[in-house]
Amino acid sequence: MNERAGDTGETIHEIPVLIVGGSLVGLSTSLFLGRMGVPHLLVERHSGTSIHPRGRGNNVRTMELFRVAGVERAIQDAAATLAENHGILQTPTLVGDAGEWLFKNIDPGGGLARFSPSAWCLCSQNDLEPVLLDHAARLGGDLRFGTELMSFDADGDGVTAVVKSRETGEHTTVRARYLVAADGPRSPVREQLGIGQSGPGDLFHNISMTFRSRALAEVVGERRFIVCYLTEPGADGALLPVDNREKWVFHAPWHPEHGETMEEFTDERCVEHIRRAVGALDLDVEITGKAPWHAAQRVTRAYRSGRVFLAGDSAHEMSPTGAFGSNTGIQDAHNLAWKLAAVLGGWAGDGLLDSYDAERRPVAEATSARAAARSAEHSHPGFAPPPAAGGGGPQRGILNVALGYRYPQGAVVGADPEIPVVPEGLDLSGAPGSRAPHLWVRRGGERISTLDLYERSMVLLVDSDAGDEGGWYTAGVRLADVLSVPLVAYRMGADLVPDDDADWRERHGIAAGGAVLVRPDGFVAWRTAGPVPDPEPTLRQVLADLLAME
Repeated sequence: MNERAGDTGETIHEIPVLIVGGSLVGLSTSLFLGRMGVPHLLVERHSGTSIHPRGRGNNVRTMELFRVAGVERAIQDAAATLAENHGILQTPTLVGDAGEWLFKNIDPGGGLARFSPSAWCLCSQNDLEPVLLDHAARLGGDLRFGTELMSFDADGDGVTAVVKSRETGEHTTVRARYLVAADGPRSPVREQLGIGQSGPGDLFHNISMTFRSRALAEVVGERRFIVCYLTEPGADGALLPVDNREKWVFHAPWHPEHGETMEEFTDERCVEHIRRAVGALDLDVEITGKAPWHAAQRVTRAYRSGRVFLAGDSAHEMSPTGAFGSNTGIQDAHNLAWKLAAVLGGWAGDGLLDSYDAERRPVAEATSARAAARSAEHSHPGFAPPPAAGGGGPQRGILNVALGYRYPQGAVVGADPEIPVVPEGLDLSGAPGSRAPHLWVRRGGERISTLDLYERSMVLLVDSDAGDEGGWYTAGVRLADVLSVPLVAYRMGADLVPDDDADWRERHGIAAGGAVLVRPDGFVAWRTAGPVPDPEPTLRQVLADLLAME
């Protein structure tokens, strides 16, 4: 971080990016910026990472991003305790054999391996955040917990912010080129910017209770669920294992709209509620914590205001069913990080940053609606949606939402602007605006996924079988040098050899002599079905349009 003297003599600390908020999304932003080599400062008002076992479901797309960022294995290690928990159970009580599995395995038959090198991972926020913090710090992130944003002023060239150490009271003035607000659903940054929100608003309220019970593991038996919805009238709730042995979480309905207060949830009431819900009236229950939480469906009306960007809960709130909110937020961070790196690195124009809103806001709108529908499908405790809010089947569209969403508008060339953001079927065939297909390939003696190629540069995949005298490969190599754009070209079949003679052209929707351009975030930016007489001007124009070059 550079320092200079301000007009009034105070020291001003200069940094390219200031991140406000150090929870999952803020830490992910730090991780992804660090991987791109972008210096940044993160401030978080709390003294440390989360201590609550919440926000546990990391979907396959999020795990792909963590894989490329080098933290997938560490996250899996942190999540080892719940590695065998897969299903969602709904039952009146846990005593006896009543009830049904809404699904017993999130990936029955292992079919997901056709689409991805990664898998879903159940890792609680209190276990995940320390992993992100450790890796972000190793990459050089300046991460300051116990530090609060006091004020900020944005202008055409950047943001001037004042932050305060909550331990010492010391104030520091920071000048950043850009500010990323990952400061939660009641975002002070969003409020100061005056950005409104759309959506139904509050959906329901719960009290989250952490508790210990040794005997509960015997009642649960071999049922390794992610969550169990208990439906006993007057004692309904959601039970979540923390360690499958003695640590548990229970979500009980709370109705502040009817005047019910937090204080009414005494330890005695909570113990009785859990016992009745489980169906064991003599169950040992020790309440270790209680906290309210609110499920809502809101999306901010803009993700960008000049030099300030909103990410995660500051940009969108979603019903917790399916863990769509945290995953959408982490994917916000990934989308934004490469674009900030490109603009700060001088290989893209500022207009590229407008695509953050154009791409991510429609995804949040579609996903938040799906999350609410999923809560209705699962009869989430405390949620009584209107009849029209139902969903159409317990697993309808899960993979579509997690992996198959599209960017019809934004930093893409050739995408169909009329396609739905979340399509009805899962189509990962290389269309512009979609996540690039996964294919196992050999690079030298190393077996990697094509997804492992996409992080720090644009990637051009070309057809080596068609020859390349003056073709796409030559154009890509030349333009990378002439335009000073990080662009790596690979000849499929030569530089990269698909496993088992897989047809990479068919998987990417092209023919002989075609090419596919993939963004650093793994989304297809553009493709051409075959050769053209003079490819360099075509590719030059595509890059200029994508990267908002002057």
